[in-house]
Amino acid sequence: MALNLFSQLPEAGARNEAEIFDALLAAPGLKIERILSTGQASPPGFWYCQAENEWVVVLRGSAGVKFEEEDEVRVLYAGDSLHIPAQCRHRVEWTDPGEPTVWLAIFYGEGDTV
Repeated sequence: MALNLFSQLPEAGARNEAEIFDALLAAPGLKIERILSTGQASPPGFWYCQAENEWVVVLRGSAGVKFEEEDEVRVLYAGDSLHIPAQCRHRVEWTDPGEPTVWLAIFYGEGDTV
């Protein structure tokens, strides 16, 4: 059965309640998620630091991602992707409050590189 990543976007996301994480595929050493953001950001002082590598692409909307060791926020628009190595502290500074930001996130391995 085919899946359209833009269909059936959850109502909660449209109402700006919270980010929505939809697991699309999971296998040993691999997880693929669709994430729907509607203006959310990481809480103040919070940093993600995960065991897996992550490759993420913004499919719709825009967002700002900050790495702890960098001064500048990386701005991502539709079509932009980003590799986040395992154990790399990062946060979402902002997501577009005017339209849903749809992400595709692929988590793989523990410390493997591309």
